[in-house]
Amino acid sequence: MRILVVEDEYILAINLQESLESLGYLVVDILDSAEEAIAKATELRPNLILMDIRLRGEMDGIQASEQIWHNLQIPVIYVTGHSDKITVERATLTSPFGYILKPIKEEELYVAIQTALNRYESEQFLSSVLRGMGDGVVVVDPELRVKYLNQAGEALTGWRWDEAKGRMLTEVFRLVDEQTQIPAQNPIIAALQQETTIYLGSRILLITRDGTTIPVADSATPLRDNSGMITGAVLVFRDDTQRRLTEEHNLATERAQQLEIQVAELQRLNQLKEDFLATTSHEMRTPLSNIKMAISALENILDRPGSLNSNTLFPSESVARYLAILRDQCEQELDLVDNLLHIRMIDADVYPLELTSIQLQNWLPHVAEYFEERARAMQQALQVSIVPNLPPLVSDLPSLTEIVSELLNNACKYTPLEGQITVDVRLIDTTKSLINSGILDNLQVPYFQITISNSGVIIPTKEQARIFEPFYRIPQSDRWQHGGTGLGLALVKKLVEYLQGTIEVTSFQGWTMFTVKLPLNLSE
Repeated sequence: MRILVVEDEYILAINLQESLESLGYLVVDILDSAEEAIAKATELRPNLILMDIRLRGEMDGIQASEQIWHNLQIPVIYVTGHSDKITVERATLTSPFGYILKPIKEEELYVAIQTALNRYESEQFLSSVLRGMGDGVVVVDPELRVKYLNQAGEALTGWRWDEAKGRMLTEVFRLVDEQTQIPAQNPIIAALQQETTIYLGSRILLITRDGTTIPVADSATPLRDNSGMITGAVLVFRDDTQRRLTEEHNLATERAQQLEIQVAELQRLNQLKEDFLATTSHEMRTPLSNIKMAISALENILDRPGSLNSNTLFPSESVARYLAILRDQCEQELDLVDNLLHIRMIDADVYPLELTSIQLQNWLPHVAEYFEERARAMQQALQVSIVPNLPPLVSDLPSLTEIVSELLNNACKYTPLEGQITVDVRLIDTTKSLINSGILDNLQVPYFQITISNSGVIIPTKEQARIFEPFYRIPQSDRWQHGGTGLGLALVKKLVEYLQGTIEVTSFQGWTMFTVKLPLNLSE
């Protein structure tokens, strides 16, 4: 054990050296001034210093001890003949490891040295633990002045211990609320006020010395002496960034799992809906078909000369009128069921397609004949315009018939008296239009454009985006007392897309136009 002796009385210093050596210690040097003591302590780094308070020179032993402890952390035992109150109070402020009065007894010297070394070892162990902690540690006195800051605390706050020591806590450890950026109360203050452990709230940021912010989590606990008096407080804090990232990752994972469960449930419900539609549609269609056949049979039976118009069978009602109602309602229900079945088959990608070559200039006028008669009966004008010499369209004829028929049916239904309906068919040369616009790559093949327009009807812009939704009905669209299920246009859109085409609606200046674009040939 290497000990440095600082004593200005030479005889006493020699006697002290002999006592120390007899106890098994090594005296590395004997000095008589504070300045020399500081220099030799820095050079020799002894394990302990025996320091006289009154020394030669301007600096006394208390001042020298304070500097040595602050810079070198070497324990000091005061050896002095002065025990007055002022001297003792000054010495106590430097936190000495012992105080021996002259004349010195060897037994007291041994006890003082061993006690000081044991205390120093314990404190160094505790200091090593605090320095090595991954969490930051700040210790303050009751006046909130920093007494200790470990290495993790230095790294997080940006303050070195020797710079932070003695400063106010609010200067070294500044907190703000993450959302409001308003200064947050330091938990040490609350711990001292409430005399209990206080935990920092969530979403708190630490402002470091250079002005950057770090999310932190911490707790503060008051410190007490043996009598229970509060002597300060300790704050333990850590960088909360990784925990937050882990928490957010776990939350995102949990949300993704919940979303997967919801998607699976929606798929299950959708499958149940599809199964329900498939089953009920087939079950509904069979009795409706039978009803339609029965109506036809009943009409044939009653269609004898004068039977349906005779007043002798049912004087109060007309059989023909009620049969017409039955037929009309039955056909509406059959259309609804057929539309539901077709939509389901298209969604399931099992809708049958039979490709055939179609000459539109021959086929379309034939489809329009029925609607021309219907238009004349409603005092409407239907005009079909087809560019001659069109190439054949290779597509599915039943699907194309359903598309054109539904659009013409809507046009006749909603066009007022004296209104006009037009059907325009032409070939659009996309390749030529692209070349004219200066785009030479990604050329497309020509396509057919079928436009069905009717006058006297305006579809509001906000409704145009929803008009192809299943069961959607434009508000007040039935002003001419026409029914409908809201499935017709939905089925048309699905059929057009199934034929690899597009459909769009425009409505302005008293006209509504549905434009269908179809490729000349369906690709595989």
